[in-house]
Amino acid sequence: MMSRLSNWLAPLGLAFLLAACQPANDAAPQLHLTGDTMGTYYSVKIVGAEDSRRDALQAEIDRRLELVNDQMSTYREASELSRFNRYDGSAPFAVSADTARVVTAALQLGRLSNGALDVTVGPLVNLWGFGPDARPTEIPSDERLAEVKSQTGLEHLSVQTRAEGEFLQKALPGLYVDLSSIAKGYGVDVVSEYLSEQGLTNHLVEIGGEVRTSGLNAHGQDWRIAVEKPGPGEGVVQQVVALANTSVATSGDYRNYYELDGKRLSHTLDPATGRPITHRLASVTVIHPSCMMADGLATALTVMGTEQALAFAERQGLAVYLLTKTDDGFRVDMSSAFEKYLRG
Repeated sequence: MMSRLSNWLAPLGLAFLLAACQPANDAAPQLHLTGDTMGTYYSVKIVGAEDSRRDALQAEIDRRLELVNDQMSTYREASELSRFNRYDGSAPFAVSADTARVVTAALQLGRLSNGALDVTVGPLVNLWGFGPDARPTEIPSDERLAEVKSQTGLEHLSVQTRAEGEFLQKALPGLYVDLSSIAKGYGVDVVSEYLSEQGLTNHLVEIGGEVRTSGLNAHGQDWRIAVEKPGPGEGVVQQVVALANTSVATSGDYRNYYELDGKRLSHTLDPATGRPITHRLASVTVIHPSCMMADGLATALTVMGTEQALAFAERQGLAVYLLTKTDDGFRVDMSSAFEKYLRG
């Protein structure tokens, strides 16, 4: 699972670059709205929207993203999720339908991935120094690791839907839920669905590198998105994909890490061991209709490693693009479902 950074999840340098593949002339009018949310930025491009709607659209986008923060941020003490994390009872805890929806998706992805995505590993994230706590001065002992790991596990979390509303329930008093591995993608979906409701069906929404496209771009073509190449710096294009009415998310471990006792410690933790991953899969890109699902799947596949991730993608019919570090650079692997999106 990805580490929790300021407010939400800061971009890991894996953000998609909006590929400038078309000439500037003969383009339809386009609004470009930007702002801050979830500890990172958002960028919204809306084709055909009149400039007179700019302020109203921006205000509603900001309002909806603020609502997501108020529901699911672990850095807002009054958010629904923070209050649930402090709650040490075993009775069902009332939450909004939105929070219940995202937790339900997290549980589904956790089961589908055999636990590779686990939104309860926050205490382990903190133990290894990738949360708000200070980094450890030595590798945690097996005993300490086992103690913290005993307070995690998707089997201790459930969602209930009743006539009176939605509820979360924990079987461990200290269970801590962190939705940062899928909530950016959910925020993207929220904004995209709002724009479609407004009749603005040609748009692109990005939050910190997670992207959802709808319709066509200003040139009447599929949206071109460039996947960044892993390595120092930013802005080097690895692969361009063409998307319409779908989402794309990337996860990777090549920037957020540190070294301790001579070992390279990745921010991506394997929930099965409670330890940072040690394989050489550097970047995972997933294309999926739901940005929330693409976001969570990218994290889960990063945990699996190259061979397991590719096999999983083929079994599930997922469009997945993998970059694995080798002694000579990076090796490219992709699922058969990904090939149709390639451009250049």
